[in-house]
Amino acid sequence: MKELKIPFFTVLFILVGIFVYTKLAGPIPFSINSTTTTKANLFSTQGTGKATDVPDTALLSFGVTKTAPNVLTAQEQVNTTSNKITSDLKNLGIDEKNIKTTNYSVYPNLDYSNGRQNITGYTVSQNLEVKIKPIDKANKAIDIATSDGANMVGGITFILNDEAKKKLENKAREEAIKNAKEKAESLASLSGIRLGKIIDVQESGGIQPHPIMIESRPIGDVNQEKSTEINPGESTISITVTLSYKTF
Repeated sequence: MKELKIPFFTVLFILVGIFVYTKLAGPIPFSINSTTTTKANLFSTQGTGKATDVPDTALLSFGVTKTAPNVLTAQEQVNTTSNKITSDLKNLGIDEKNIKTTNYSVYPNLDYSNGRQNITGYTVSQNLEVKIKPIDKANKAIDIATSDGANMVGGITFILNDEAKKKLENKAREEAIKNAKEKAESLASLSGIRLGKIIDVQESGGIQPHPIMIESRPIGDVNQEKSTEINPGESTISITVTLSYKTF
């Protein structure tokens, strides 16, 4: 086959013609097919589910504070009391790994009389958190701590272990989803909306432990012989689920 050759002057003439046309008439028009997408209509409903169980673990917070003329004496007094409490709690059956220090502070006691700042002594404080399981040991642990010299008892919180908490969450979640689906189907039927598939799920909520405030009894108190009695009650997990449907 003979190759077709276009003369040079012909090509040059075409290029010059295009250049002149774009200068006088503007750009050469092109036709482009475009597709515009829009966000699908959404229909959202919420459902709440709750599940309740008896907690099996207690978190006890208490501390020891001592004041003395010098830091070393105050520290020795705090250490002696804290070690006594720790030893007796271990004898109760509480693992040492579940007894931890959450705060240790040392600060001077200042006297501003006579227009001068004078240090009159030092106060040392140590705070402990004790994780207690089984929970029926909590009352006895409080009695041991206060009788051994704990003079700062912040409170006790009853919680669920991780496995029990996960089961309770799943139960509450299942109820929340069921509630949200039933609500969506009812509203859609009444309003004439056709529901498609679920395209988004959001969750909020969880367990909210309620701390119980308790007061320590000073040594020598007339009620010192009375034992602590605290009821853990129940822990409730509440979960809210939002389901978003595509509609037609």
